[in-house]
Amino acid sequence: MGSPASEKYDVKRDRRDLYAASARDFTIVDVPPMAYLAVDGHGDPNTAPEYADAVEALFGVAYAVKFRSKRQLDRDFVVAPLEGLWRADDPETFVTRDKDAWSWTMLIAQPDWIDEAMVADAVAAVRAKGDRAALDQVQLRELREGRSAQILHVGSYDDETPTLARLHHEWMPQHGLTFNGDHHEIYLSDARRSAPEKLRTILRQPVRSV
Repeated sequence: MGSPASEKYDVKRDRRDLYAASARDFTIVDVPPMAYLAVDGHGDPNTAPEYADAVEALFGVAYAVKFRSKRQLDRDFVVAPLEGLWRADDPETFVTRDKDAWSWTMLIAQPDWIDEAMVADAVAAVRAKGDRAALDQVQLRELREGRSAQILHVGSYDDETPTLARLHHEWMPQHGLTFNGDHHEIYLSDARRSAPEKLRTILRQPVRSV
């Protein structure tokens, strides 16, 4: 995941296989180990204050890491899109949209040269400008998803239901696959600036053979 100092690294460009999914049907991808800034939480992302706190802290640290990398290492990169891991005791809650039952880990992918010391310095820099509720929870974490099915969903988040139902109840059983990790979403659009019907979200599910 490295790049020459003269080139601005962009995970969406360099890993198009992972960040440019087809909207026509599910495809299988092999996701390598990747590093992320991460914050854990629980509850409905539309109403839980800790969700907004987590996203604010993540982006604050992500930009502070970017500036430090450029200044200290002469290695610049584009801040990656927000991503989320979603889990529940019953995966069917993702189809029924019972959001209060969801736990989540919000993520922002990092280049492979970013280390924990740089993240700690970035957290301290953000805190110096004013404390944020979730800053102490921001971690640099490696995610190993491996074999995964993914598809591009265009539309509002609540309209994901038919696609997820098809994945869980039709496509995975037809291909002899079962769950092998958390439901993963990659938010290619900014929900604050895009109409709900135009939101572009990659839906990913790590899988294994039955």
